[in-house]
Amino acid sequence: MAVVIDPKVSPGDAVRAELRAGRRDVRGLVFQGLLLLCLLLPLLVLVLLLTRVISQAWGVFQDRGGDFLTSGLASDPANAGVWQGLVGSLGIAVACVLLTFPVGIGAAIYLEEYARPSRVTRFIQLNIRNLAGVPSVVFGILGLIIFVQALDPVTGGRSVIAAGLTMAVLVLPIVIITTVEALSAVPNALREAGYGVGATRWEVIKDHVLPYAAPGILTGTILALARALGEAAPLILVGAVSGLFSAPGDAGLLDRLQGPFTAMPYVIYNWAQLPQQEFKDELVSAAILVLLFVVLLANGTAVLLRNHYEKKRG
Repeated sequence: MAVVIDPKVSPGDAVRAELRAGRRDVRGLVFQGLLLLCLLLPLLVLVLLLTRVISQAWGVFQDRGGDFLTSGLASDPANAGVWQGLVGSLGIAVACVLLTFPVGIGAAIYLEEYARPSRVTRFIQLNIRNLAGVPSVVFGILGLIIFVQALDPVTGGRSVIAAGLTMAVLVLPIVIITTVEALSAVPNALREAGYGVGATRWEVIKDHVLPYAAPGILTGTILALARALGEAAPLILVGAVSGLFSAPGDAGLLDRLQGPFTAMPYVIYNWAQLPQQEFKDELVSAAILVLLFVVLLANGTAVLLRNHYEKKRG
């Protein structure tokens, strides 16, 4: 008997439906339902958390508006803001972009495109993957010993420079791993085509491999940046300030970078410990929304760049 195939149905789905005709895959349906439940439960928790945070933070933005973003730290909840935390987080993000991304992407290119398979290469890759799983507090201890104490004349001790270097080291293994995975996903036929027309290895990597892997590289680097923006434990160890501080009006950029600092994760952590209920509820929720907006802004930028490179690749 001839099988009539609906042109709107793919050949794979048509064959699968014909093979399953007359019997119901109960186990498959149960497994599919469990997978759907695993997806819906985290989404439900996320929605509940966001609903609670937005409901508590709404009054702050309604009453104070942009003043909450432009005000500095204060002991009075009515005057406290997140401006200094935003500036500190921005400095840490810039340090990660300037230090981690070039070094991490360069190391990944060498490991994937230049290094020969050997015990040394495998040992290096294994240790990089192990470092990606090390708790952030360990990197905080590293930053305290090296960047705060040993390099005090350069970093200024407990400063934005020390915090930025610590966070850069923290996310460096993640950048290397994600970039290696993106490069390994590039088809070898693309490389062979480049060699076939007489291109050098550098030309193949620059003109073919990197543009093809750019979407994956951007996704991994922005995810690493998001982690750096959300970590609080290393900041506590390298000396983020919880009290009031301000730089002199005539202070230069270097003086500000080597001076006291704080960041959004530590501001949230510190406010959550204060006895005033206004800090614990409304201001903490408002600060969480601000940090979430910054992370989403970074992720949105990565999505736009990824789509741009995917269009060029297509």
